[in-house]
Amino acid sequence: MENSLVSFWERNRLVIKICTIGILALLLLIPTAFISSLVREREARRQEAVKEVSNKWASGQTVSAPVLVIPYLKHVYDEKGQRELVRELAYFLPDQLHIDGKIIPEKRYRGIYEVILYRSDLHISGRFDDLQPEGMKIAREDLLTDEAFLMLGLDDVRGLEDQVMLRWADTSLLFRPGLPENTSLKSGISVPVSVVGSGQDKNSFAFDIRLKVKGSGQLFFVPLGATTTLSLRSPWPTPSFDGSFLPDKRRVTPQGFEAEWKVFHLNRNFPQHWTDASYKLQDAAFGVNLMLPVDAYQQTMRCVKYAILFIALTFIVFFLLEATRGGGRVHPFQYLLIGLALCVFYTLLLSISEYLRFSWAYGIAAVAVVGLIALYSWWVFRSRRFTLLVSGILALLYGFIFTLVQLEDFSLLAGSVGLFSILTLLMYYSRKIDWYGLQGGNKRQ
Repeated sequence: MENSLVSFWERNRLVIKICTIGILALLLLIPTAFISSLVREREARRQEAVKEVSNKWASGQTVSAPVLVIPYLKHVYDEKGQRELVRELAYFLPDQLHIDGKIIPEKRYRGIYEVILYRSDLHISGRFDDLQPEGMKIAREDLLTDEAFLMLGLDDVRGLEDQVMLRWADTSLLFRPGLPENTSLKSGISVPVSVVGSGQDKNSFAFDIRLKVKGSGQLFFVPLGATTTLSLRSPWPTPSFDGSFLPDKRRVTPQGFEAEWKVFHLNRNFPQHWTDASYKLQDAAFGVNLMLPVDAYQQTMRCVKYAILFIALTFIVFFLLEATRGGGRVHPFQYLLIGLALCVFYTLLLSISEYLRFSWAYGIAAVAVVGLIALYSWWVFRSRRFTLLVSGILALLYGFIFTLVQLEDFSLLAGSVGLFSILTLLMYYSRKIDWYGLQGGNKRQ
C-alpha cells in the first residue's frame, strides 16, 4: 500500500506541482488586493490634502458675468377678476462679451502632497445693445429702472483678492457682496446700475470689469454673451481644456499655454433674456484645469492590474527551469517567497513615487526586485546561466509593463500583442519537452 502511494505521487509529481503553483498564484492575489486598497487609500489622503488646502485658499472657480436684472411690474388678475401688480424680474445677457485673462499657478504642499493653486487677472468687457423689454411683452413704463442691478457669479467669493470695479457707460461703480436673488446664479457679487441712457444709444450700455481672483485646480467661464470670446494664457505647461467647449486655437509648450475660444448664443441651451424661467447657466461652462504632469497613483494602480501576469509568468519560468534542468527542485515555499517579492515591488513603487517621479520610482523598485530574485535564483539553481536568464526575463517583463502604462491610448493593443508574443515564445521553447518522460527525469532532445 505504501509503495503504491509513493508510486502515485511519483507518477503525478509534475501535475501536483503545477496545481500547487497555480493555487499559490491565486493566493497571491490576496496581498495584491490589499495593495490595490492601499493605493486607493493613499490617493484618497492626497485628495483630502488638496481639499483642505483648497478650502483655506479658494476652490475651483466658475465666472458667470455679467447678468443684468431689471425688476418690473406684472399685471395679473385674482380669483375675483381684479387686476393686481406683482413685482417680477427680467434678465438680460450681454450682446458682446470679451474676456482676457492671465493665470499665475502656484504650488503648495500639505505634508508630502503637492497642491496646485492659482491667481488670475481677468479683464471682462462688452456691451448690452438695444435693451427692448417689449420683446418679452413688458411695457417700458412697467420697468423699475431705478432698481436695476448687475450680477457677477463666482463659485467661491473668498477668492476675490481686491475690490471689484465696474465701469458702466461713463460711471465707475464698486460691486457689493452677495446677490439680490439667487435663482440663476448661486453665489457672487452685485452692483446697482442705471439703465436710463441718453443720446443716440440710450438703450445700449458698455461695461468693463477688472477681476483679480484666486482658486485651485480649475478656472471656468460661462458664455453669457450673444458672442463670447475668451483668451487665456499661463506659464503652466500641462493644461487640460475641459467643459462644454474646447478652444478654437491653442498653443501648449513647456513654457506655458495660450488658448482662445469663441462661443455663440446658438451653441448653448438658454436665451439672451427671460423673465419667469430658471436656467442652469453653469451647464455651458468651459475653461481649463491646471493638471499635474503625472498622477503616480493612477499609474501605480494600472501596474497593480498586471500583477497576476507577473506572478504567473515568473512561476512558469521557474517551473520550466526546474523541470528541465536535470536535477534539483524548487520547493512551493520558495515559489511563495518569489511571489511575495513580486508583490513587494508595488509597495516599493507606491511609496517611492510619492517622493520621486514615477519613472524613477519604477526603475528603483524594478532593479531592487529583479536583483533580489536574481540572487535568490543563484541560491536555488547554482547556475549563472539560469540566473542571467531569470534576470533578463524579469527585466523584459518590467520594461513591457512600464511601456503599457505610458501608452494610455494604445495600451490595450500593445498589451494584447505582447501577451500573444509571450505565449508564442513559451509554446515554442516548450515544444520539445516530453512531459511524460519528465516524470522519470528525462527530456526528449
